[in-house]
Amino acid sequence: MSANILDEISEILSGVEKYWINEKLAKQIIIEDLRNNDTKLISKLLANKSINETYVQDIDGYKIFDKESLISLLRYKNYWQDSYTKYANKIGLTAEGKYLNYNSDVVLDFPFKDCVFEGGMTKEDSILKNNEKFYNEVIAKEEIDTLLSPKAFTKVKKYDKNGQHDIKSIESTDNLIIKGNNLFSLFSLKKAYKKKVKSIIIDPPYYFNKTKAADSFDYNSNFNFSTWLIFMKNRLQTARDLLREDGIIAIMIGIDAYEYLKVLADEIFCSDTKNNYIGTITWRKSDNQSNIGTFSNVIDYILLYRKTSNATLNRIPLSEKAKNEYSYEDNNGKFRRGILLHKTRGRYYYELKTKMGTTLNGPWMKTKEEIEKLDNEGKIYWTTRGDGQPYVKIYLDDTKGQIPNDFWGIEFGTNQRGANEINKLFNKRVFNFAKPEKLIKSLVDITSSQNDIVLDFFMGSATTQAVAHKMNRQYIGVEQMDYINTVSIPRLQKVIEGEQGGVSTDLDWQGGGSFVYVELAKENQEIVESLINCGTKEELSQQIDKLLNDGVLNYEVDFDKFTSTKKEFHELELEDQKEVLIRLLDSNQLYVNYSDIEDSAYNFTEDEIAFNHSFYGGE
Repeated sequence: MSANILDEISEILSGVEKYWINEKLAKQIIIEDLRNNDTKLISKLLANKSINETYVQDIDGYKIFDKESLISLLRYKNYWQDSYTKYANKIGLTAEGKYLNYNSDVVLDFPFKDCVFEGGMTKEDSILKNNEKFYNEVIAKEEIDTLLSPKAFTKVKKYDKNGQHDIKSIESTDNLIIKGNNLFSLFSLKKAYKKKVKSIIIDPPYYFNKTKAADSFDYNSNFNFSTWLIFMKNRLQTARDLLREDGIIAIMIGIDAYEYLKVLADEIFCSDTKNNYIGTITWRKSDNQSNIGTFSNVIDYILLYRKTSNATLNRIPLSEKAKNEYSYEDNNGKFRRGILLHKTRGRYYYELKTKMGTTLNGPWMKTKEEIEKLDNEGKIYWTTRGDGQPYVKIYLDDTKGQIPNDFWGIEFGTNQRGANEINKLFNKRVFNFAKPEKLIKSLVDITSSQNDIVLDFFMGSATTQAVAHKMNRQYIGVEQMDYINTVSIPRLQKVIEGEQGGVSTDLDWQGGGSFVYVELAKENQEIVESLINCGTKEELSQQIDKLLNDGVLNYEVDFDKFTSTKKEFHELELEDQKEVLIRLLDSNQLYVNYSDIEDSAYNFTEDEIAFNHSFYGGE
């Protein structure tokens, strides 16, 4: 299918004079004829294979022409050839195409909402700041299918207490770390992990209302807002497919985009009949508040969604403060008193003689038979003051935990403590805003059980993976930044060695375990990185021949025009030159597809080929 339907229409109607004005396609006339069901026009259009496949649906043998979608294509702005979008160029809440202030059926609309945003999330990717590449979900369907096809894995290693080893296969219980673009990685995970992930815990790059002069995050956090929303939409939709029916996702987010992300997540995880929103945890992220400016932000939010109503949160382990409430003790252990006589909640009325000889009439919260049974088992605490009323003994050892609430204070850790934890591991400052292990442990506790799969596709410094490893969960991590090999992987190696930071003492962690490391095999991505790393125009100039000879080039580029304007190109600033050169490449071919794993041009080893077949279930 051609990626550019407009070109197809132009070719089909090239000989029809009424549809051309001053050598330009008269889209409004075409629209009017479509609305009037002009049979000659519709017949011409539907005779084209690309248009037929894109705009005709077969429903129980009946052919339905989606005329309105084709009209939308003709009506709205065309950004790139494939960056057409039917959504208005503004952010807002809409229902049935109209902006509303209040309506229970609203969905979030924003520029390019019907597109797939392929970009990465590194600072370097912001070089493409003017016209980031989008793929429309209808027009570029073929390109999207190729773009999001399963990718080939390379540089396969397994890490355990004895170091790293080459492997030819992966087991279903192996922990897995992937280096590469997380959208491509999520689609590559679908074959093996669809509906198998119990818990997703992510800390995505935050959208900021104000561009920060010095971005202290290691991600490219200063997204254009609409770009950020598409970035999140694409990944959340794909991640949902990986969740088990009883799966839960926890999304950490700052105040800047909380409201928009909440509406977007509602659209993805909820439906007209199912409200799968569990709640929002407000987490105090800072030990101390800043006195700079006019208002100090000390909280972040954690959105919780379930895939279906089958999912429930586990109870959270008792805090030290809660444990201190178990202040009584007998031969069976520590306990706290539970009320049996309650004026408003009690339902049973009967006489009960206390150990002090007084008679109490209720209302009781348990039947007389139940209290007598508990008393015979030594589970009633009789007071020796006042009227001597009884209490039930609630033992600490029998308590499974407490129901999670919507405010988590500094006892769950703070950003400062998270940074200190990882900096102590490396004896130097390596990460400024890592989440504390105690916070992640609590999220892992309430969203999963032992041996469940926990996924984090914004891996960062590997806090989620480190904690999951210590808690005997299977985990998957995805990260495309280069610090994965200087921070994230070394951190997990230290976990295997038995490091005693973070929650290790609480869990009596002694080390052990293993994980598999792979990278998405690069094609154009390797050239992109070499361009980005050029520090001077001279270095960049040396990369041009390699780009033109070895790169998979963008079919949209007019190379004659590029060659004839080399003088103007050399007058551009360095960053602008990088942008132009990166745009020469076909960004659909950043990574090698699994379908090409046995193509000798890519020089995969026999072990790598065997591993890929093992992962994808191929031959």
